[in-house]
Amino acid sequence: MMYNNYMCNFILGGNILEHYLDNSATTKVSEKAAEKAFEIMTKTYGNPSSLHKMGMNAESELRLARKSVASRLGASDEEVFFTSGGTEANNLALFGAAYANARRSKKLVVSASEHSSVIEAAKWLETEGFEVCYISPRSDGKIHPEDVEAEVDSSTSLVSVMLVNNETGAINPVADIFEAAKGKNPSVICHTDAVQAFGKIEIKARRLKADLISVSAHKVHAPKGCGAIYIKKGVRLVSRQYGGEQEKKIRPGTEAMPSIAAFGAACGEFEINENYKKVSELNAYARERLGKIEGVVFNSPDDALPYVINISAGRVRSEIMLHFLEERGVYVSSGSACAKGKPSYVLSAMGIAKERADSALRISFSKYSTAEDIDALCDSIAQGLGVLAHR
Repeated sequence: MMYNNYMCNFILGGNILEHYLDNSATTKVSEKAAEKAFEIMTKTYGNPSSLHKMGMNAESELRLARKSVASRLGASDEEVFFTSGGTEANNLALFGAAYANARRSKKLVVSASEHSSVIEAAKWLETEGFEVCYISPRSDGKIHPEDVEAEVDSSTSLVSVMLVNNETGAINPVADIFEAAKGKNPSVICHTDAVQAFGKIEIKARRLKADLISVSAHKVHAPKGCGAIYIKKGVRLVSRQYGGEQEKKIRPGTEAMPSIAAFGAACGEFEINENYKKVSELNAYARERLGKIEGVVFNSPDDALPYVINISAGRVRSEIMLHFLEERGVYVSSGSACAKGKPSYVLSAMGIAKERADSALRISFSKYSTAEDIDALCDSIAQGLGVLAHR
């Protein structure tokens, strides 16, 4: 698809036109998901554990949502457990697997470019006497199977490698990584954080050779406050919470039904191939335009997931450029939203120099993104480099 060069008029009727390109941080809730959440809050608002009609209606909605999420993971309904989000799912995977196997093995192999909810959990486990081996990505931004395999031994209980990196979009060959790991130690549990991949590429748990998979609702046009973890049948985790029978005691507590039902509705809307094609075309257009701006370099690998482009913009610090773009109605981020502006350990692990990492911007698309968003972004970055680089 070819796009005409579009010079964005940022001011229209006194209002700044908004161009949201921070979809890796969170996404716009779809109308169907929002309608489903409203329906649950105002009509089917019973507690799924209650034995009366209102409770049974809510339980039916819970089953439907679980089935919807499970189908998108290539899993059975019984293998999907709802959480408060991707962070809790990742914490449950690491702590749950580590403590479940602590008597026989206390070594974990984790990629150094994971989301903070994995890295911080791993660091805490180190204080509890666990050994954690961190595998750095190579210059292509990816974790390589042989690097993981070299560190797996008979004392390894868990391997955790994300499917798509949340900062660069690099796609890790997790199926090959997990196959190599299990080849060294068949009892090792393999976990992948699929938060940035879910809904964007086809995910089948068996093909990934994963025992545990974490996903999140607000990355796929559903409300915040909900996620899920796939736990392969037969894999045992130690729960991190206590106090109820919900989610088979894996994640007790009254289910957040508005968010869960909306998550199920959003999963029912996935048009993975159609959206992938559209976003790939937008990505190519963005790379073409960004590549013509002097001072812009790409940090994402060429074969990264097209939903994410990580760049460095001259010698202008990320925070300064972010605010410059924001004033013009363009919204991107400097990396993981959870980092809140801290330097990127992901880019550092890739061997990218600090000065370049300090000017990094993450641009991330969704099915709602447009060529006009890209034009506004590129025009503003070019303008910003011209103004800010000389200050």
